[in-house]
Amino acid sequence: MKYAIKTLVLCATLSTPALAEGDADKGEGLFKRCLACHSIIAADGNAVQKGGKTGPNLFGVIGRPIGSYPDFKYGTGLLALNAKGDVWDEAKLAAYITNPTAWVKEESGDPALTAKMAFKMASGADDMAAYLATMK
Repeated sequence: MKYAIKTLVLCATLSTPALAEGDADKGEGLFKRCLACHSIIAADGNAVQKGGKTGPNLFGVIGRPIGSYPDFKYGTGLLALNAKGDVWDEAKLAAYITNPTAWVKEESGDPALTAKMAFKMASGADDMAAYLATMK
């Protein structure tokens, strides 16, 4: 019986998407750093956070295939990850916004790839990812 319970717990853990250890309320406050380039516009067209258009809309980013927002011109790094079938989860997004180019190189395994996003979030990346996870 103990073995069956441990197996169930392990299976549930492995099937759960990776979550960042962030605080969504803190992340909402930090999003002002992103407004120069990004907006959060719901599927019905309502602006949750109205900002720039340099970067893709971040509504629904968690769970979305990397590099897949319609009509956005992604760089080669995120397009390569899209071709692999990678999907954004909280942990990946938090790592990406900490150092986009370093993360793309590591995640893809290709040291020649880069990210178009130059901004690096020195602190609060887990909070930002947790906040964006609430935008669905």
